[in-house]
Amino acid sequence: MTSRREVIGKLIKGTAVAGSGGLLWGAVGAEALPDETTLRPPGAQEGEAFMKACIKCGQCLEACPYDTLKLATPGDKMGIGTPYFEPRDIPCYMCTNYPCTEVCPTGALDLLQLSREGGEPDIKHAQMGLALIHRESCIAFWGIQCDVCYRACPLMDVAISLEPETNIQTGRHANLKPLVNSDACTGCGICEHVCVVEKAAIKVLPRDLAMGEFGNHYIRSWEAGDEQRIKDIQEKPDKADEDLNSALDYLNDDNDLFEK
Repeated sequence: MTSRREVIGKLIKGTAVAGSGGLLWGAVGAEALPDETTLRPPGAQEGEAFMKACIKCGQCLEACPYDTLKLATPGDKMGIGTPYFEPRDIPCYMCTNYPCTEVCPTGALDLLQLSREGGEPDIKHAQMGLALIHRESCIAFWGIQCDVCYRACPLMDVAISLEPETNIQTGRHANLKPLVNSDACTGCGICEHVCVVEKAAIKVLPRDLAMGEFGNHYIRSWEAGDEQRIKDIQEKPDKADEDLNSALDYLNDDNDLFEK
C-alpha cells in the first residue's frame, strides 16, 4: 500500500514537471516573435506578414549558394524556424537570380518586393536593411586611409560613396569618409562583413529601425510637393479645429439672443 509520504512525493514531482514544461513552452512561445534587429532574406515581406506567410520549410537555405541564411532555433530570438542572416558572419552576396526568393513556396519571400513600378525583379531593389556608420569607431573618420567598405560594396559610388574632407591636423591631406545613401543601400551587409576594426564600425539594421521619421508638420521649402502638402492640411481643419469653431458659433448665437 502506498504510504502518505510516497503520495506527497509524487505530487511534488508531478507539480515540478508540469511547472518546468510550462516554462519551456512559455519560452518557446516568446521565441515565436522575432527580435526587431532580425535581418531577413531578399524580398521578405514586412513584420507580421512575413511571420504569417513563412512555413519554416528551409527551402531558401538550401537554395542559397553562400550558406548565408540560417534557420532560427530556440535561443536565437529570431522567430523559431524562420530564415535570417548575420552580415558580420556571412553577408548576402546579392545573387542576380535571387534563388532564395524565387524558391519560396508561400510568398513570404516575394519577387514583387524586388520590383519597382511593375518592372522586372532586380536584386538592387532589395531592402533587407540599412547600413549605419559609427563615426567614433570608423578609422576613416580618424584620418586613417580606409575605404574597405566602399570598395566591397556591390553598388560602389551608389550605395556607399566617399566624401572628401580637409584634414585639420595637416591642412594638406583629405580624409575620405564613407557616406551611405539610404535610397540605394540594399542591406546586404558586405560592408559590415569586411570592416577591418575589431567590432564593425558599419552595421546593418532593419530599415524601420534604422530610419527616422520627420512627421507631417515639417516641410522642405525647396520641394513644391511638400509645400502643397502643407497647404492641403491647412485647407482641411482637423476635428479639434472643427469642434472649436462649432463651440464659438454656439456662443456667438447665444450672444445674439441676449442682445435681442
